Amino acid sequence: MTDQKKEQKEELALSVPDGLPVDEHIEEVSEGGKKVQRRGVYLLPNLFTTGALFGGFFAIISAMKGNFDHAALAIFAAQILDGFDGRVARMTNTESRFGTEYDSLSDMVSFGLAPGIVAFSWGLEPLGKFGWAAAFVFVCCAALRLARFNTQSGKTDSNYFTGLASPPAATLLASGVWCGSELELTTQVSVFAAILTAFVGLMMVSNFRYHSFKGLDANRRVPFVSMFIVVMVFILVTIDPPKVLFAMAFIYATSGPIAWLIGFFKGAATKVAAVDSADSNSSSEAEEKAK
Repeated sequence: MTDQKKEQKEELALSVPDGLPVDEHIEEVSEGGKKVQRRGVYLLPNLFTTGALFGGFFAIISAMKGNFDHAALAIFAAQILDGFDGRVARMTNTESRFGTEYDSLSDMVSFGLAPGIVAFSWGLEPLGKFGWAAAFVFVCCAALRLARFNTQSGKTDSNYFTGLASPPAATLLASGVWCGSELELTTQVSVFAAILTAFVGLMMVSNFRYHSFKGLDANRRVPFVSMFIVVMVFILVTIDPPKVLFAMAFIYATSGPIAWLIGFFKGAATKVAAVDSADSNSSSEAEEKAK
């Protein structure tokens, strides 16, 4: 079959509607330097994305029933599945615009809407309007962060994120709810939860830089102590998962502002030293002229 006949057959297939009353996805891709249309979607990476989406949905259902530990675990499971879909797509050469958009929508549900609803159902509801306002700040900031990330994709340094990424933000809220579910819910606890929820949301839309760890290569040799540290982290997580995960997520969330403050004070100190040096040079020149 010639290439011309093959293309005509594909165009005819694209124009013939399917028997099922469901829209068929048609996507324009680049093959051999030419723009061609292809029908359907890739199954394997989108299965992982669907699993992550289900994790967020299950977390919402569990929170409505008061099973906050199950809700937190569902969000963690969603993060694991979300970490695989992109890697699987790149490994199997099945990347597509459909997969990218589907993954972004799944992230919004699993790491934006689900953590906000879980936090509200657990500790923010007693605060009334202040509670749902704090939860909405988180959800809205997650949406804004994902939109900004999508528009800046490929244009920024891949080793760093601008603003806190939504998965670690969801980890901080989910692990916090998991820890708090063991405590007696008081007004003080609810207020702290509301402040933490709003803080995490604002960190997502901030310009603080966070290390993405994308430069780490699992196939490269690393020092033996690195493997030892990884093993110790796993051991600590198994001893007390909610508290250890919360501590790790909190340290990562605050690393951006702390790094900015360190850089700010270093820059201020450098400017002061430069000014002092310039004044000293001016004084020396004035003394030389006086002599």
